[in-house]
Amino acid sequence: MASTEHSATGQTRPVKFILDGELIELHGVDPTRTVLQFLREDLRRTGTKEGCAEGDCGACTVALVELGQDGNSLKVLVVNSCIQFLPALDGKELITVESLVNEAGELHPVQQAIVDSHGSQCGFCTPGFVMSLFALYKNNPKPTRRHIDEALSGNLCRCTGYQPIVEAAQTMYQLPKAADDWLRLAAGGLDDTTRIERLKNIQPDSMLQTGRDGRAFFTPLTLAELIDLKRRYPDATLLAGGTDVGLWVTKQQRQLDHLIYTGRVPELLRAGVTNDCIEIGAALPISEAAPLITRYYPDLDELFTRFASPPVRNVATLGGNIANGSPIGDSMPALMVLETRIVLQGLGGQREMALEDFYLDYMATALEPDEVLVSIRIPLPDRASATRCYKVTKRFDQDISALCMAMRVQLDGDVVTAVRIAAGGLAAIPKRAPACEAAMKGQPWNTDTVRAGMQALAEDFAPIDDMRASAAYRFRCAQNLLRRFYLETTEGKNYSVYAYGR
Repeated sequence: MASTEHSATGQTRPVKFILDGELIELHGVDPTRTVLQFLREDLRRTGTKEGCAEGDCGACTVALVELGQDGNSLKVLVVNSCIQFLPALDGKELITVESLVNEAGELHPVQQAIVDSHGSQCGFCTPGFVMSLFALYKNNPKPTRRHIDEALSGNLCRCTGYQPIVEAAQTMYQLPKAADDWLRLAAGGLDDTTRIERLKNIQPDSMLQTGRDGRAFFTPLTLAELIDLKRRYPDATLLAGGTDVGLWVTKQQRQLDHLIYTGRVPELLRAGVTNDCIEIGAALPISEAAPLITRYYPDLDELFTRFASPPVRNVATLGGNIANGSPIGDSMPALMVLETRIVLQGLGGQREMALEDFYLDYMATALEPDEVLVSIRIPLPDRASATRCYKVTKRFDQDISALCMAMRVQLDGDVVTAVRIAAGGLAAIPKRAPACEAAMKGQPWNTDTVRAGMQALAEDFAPIDDMRASAAYRFRCAQNLLRRFYLETTEGKNYSVYAYGR
């Protein structure tokens, strides 16, 4: 069948982005063609590898350069090209491993450090590691070992060559910086000022519509356009970071006819603090939302550190994690115990509801067909409350939870005046534990009360056996995590997993 560009309103425009200093314009783009496919199959830039095709291994890692929210600064972000759809590059700059060698053929300091430290064995994962280290090099001039570990947490080496790669990260700053011209086309004058101006020149001033063979990709620029698209295409797939939707295409081989990308809607990208809450736009990436949350709730730092990996957190959104409705979504238990409310908007206007009321059944939510999730409202903390969130997985980094459990307790002296417990991985939906809470509220905060709460968890949850954990293991973990929470709040200790290393 001949490819034809889709047009819903008679108006179309090309996808525009920058690669190696050159403007790329693509017409009639397949809505679900990935950046990785474009690089390898269309451009024959085969340095970027396909390992898992699901955003887990990091072999496909590339960097994106975007304008900061002030419009006069730059953000350098690593992403998984295997699950990023090509039209989402609109208005951005793409950097691949081939981009880093300059005109004179000099390796970038990151690449040279890998060579000098013997950080490449079979070499398959090396381009992805290089790109993750490149972003670290650009964003953090003096990283600690923990910063290095976190920057590399989305990259897997099957040869187990991590130590020399870490050594490369520690030595790359000591190498001559002459080769650090961002791109091989140094003669183009691609300093930060030039780069900012070039990005400004390709910022969209109208809604992107592209596609072929009756399938379409839309990028609305206002909330009104987004809601109108939902009205016109009620079965369209809303796309935020694509870290889940991408797998529908690469793993489930689903054909998505209409996609609506939320990443350009200003109303969904805002974040701030009011007199009583932290408000986060539903399309704000987790890498930007997490620091704001942990500023007020520092005990959630480990949860967000272990939330997938930097390439995922750079595009995945808090709103997407919530709206997806997965029973193992890591953010929801923590947000539930913080009494989070969400704002939905559709053709009939705006409404607000408690997050815990949003989930109706497995992968089913209270979202109406014409509605979108606009923002998340997290109440500011009460100084008298203690909050923790624990994630149980088979490995520290880049793993899906067998169980994620959050707890919050407020005491008057030694009496529990308020308590909230929520978990993911123990039921068909993320949910509160009302029986456990009732068993402890109004009681002394002691071992007897905690034992009663542990027993009451059986009334709240009936976990299942699956590939990640058995039902018995999940339930025992949940009970023990409640006891751990008690010990941490009474002994004044925080047993962070990172305290004893990755």
